[in-house]
Amino acid sequence: MIKIPFNKPCIIGNELTYIQDAVLSGHIAGDGVFTKKCHQFFTEKYGFKKCLLTTSCTHALEMAAILVNIQPGDEVIMPSYTFVSTANAFVLRGAKIVFVDSLPNHPNMNCDSVEALITSKTKCIVCVHYAGTACDMDVLMSLAAKYNLFVVEDAAQAIDGYYKGRPLGSIGHLAAFSFHETKNIISGEGGMLVLNDESFFERAEIIREKGTNRSQFFRGEVDKYGWVDVGSSYLPSEIISAYLYAQLEELDKIQKRRSELWDNYASGLKGLNKYEIKLPSIPSYSSNNAHMFYIVCKSIEQRNLIINHLKSKGILSVFHYISLHSSKYFISQHDGRDLFYSDLYTDCLLRLPLFYTLDNALQTEVINAIENSLK
Repeated sequence: MIKIPFNKPCIIGNELTYIQDAVLSGHIAGDGVFTKKCHQFFTEKYGFKKCLLTTSCTHALEMAAILVNIQPGDEVIMPSYTFVSTANAFVLRGAKIVFVDSLPNHPNMNCDSVEALITSKTKCIVCVHYAGTACDMDVLMSLAAKYNLFVVEDAAQAIDGYYKGRPLGSIGHLAAFSFHETKNIISGEGGMLVLNDESFFERAEIIREKGTNRSQFFRGEVDKYGWVDVGSSYLPSEIISAYLYAQLEELDKIQKRRSELWDNYASGLKGLNKYEIKLPSIPSYSSNNAHMFYIVCKSIEQRNLIINHLKSKGILSVFHYISLHSSKYFISQHDGRDLFYSDLYTDCLLRLPLFYTLDNALQTEVINAIENSLK
């Protein structure tokens, strides 16, 4: 029996009230009042030039791949230690994926290794801000300018994260966020595409509306709408947007509590270094949005020992990604480079329970159980 789950979605404010309001308004399809409220929140708080809510972060990434005009044979550079959606969105357009290893002290991609992988076929760099910790964006944006490339920020975990004071998602040409129930701010399923380059604005609306200029029609800019480009159905319903907006109203409260929990883990587990276990490392250029607390074990055997002991106490801890370069689908396409640190995190990284309603007493049980598993 699970006593402490890895994650537990919460109702913290007006979620149910706003869902009812959306239903009673007579409009629960996409782009209604609550969708617009969410868009306004993000543009005002983080200075994003344009936001479009989507049905998932995966769909936001798919839109990004279309917008940067990925064609069969184009090369896209990204980390191997990431979720499959990061790669799938570009594979669907025919891209060749070129994977980058992680950093020795962090699962983020090693940005200093990117330039050596750029060829005449490279079109885009996709960075993933793992656990809400920023990649070194100055390096990536400099490479993009030097080689005329696009940068897409996979900011699925990076809501309210910053790089040198700049909001994550506001730096690359495009960015994708997730509001999956495991994220800091949630809507069950859901995502958002951020457009920081005005040249993408009009086409993004069209792609999101099944390839039609429906949005222009509703603004009175055209007298009828029709099929003008490729696209799909990427709009979330107003019910999803209503739940999300209620969460956004409580963003500061949620972030404050998550930061307290993160700090509790950091303080309570600092003694794990005697077992050769490493705690998260936050580079000086990044904020910490308290999305995740993980430990990096010295071996897969040690990790399994901890997982099994915690499970015996009713505590659910989980590992994370399996390196994409070694996946069943991709392994035959990989160029053979050894991505040592990506594989290290695959085998040794363990994520601990962290959610808004986790109380301090239960968190102390998690900390004590980890210590006891190693004695």
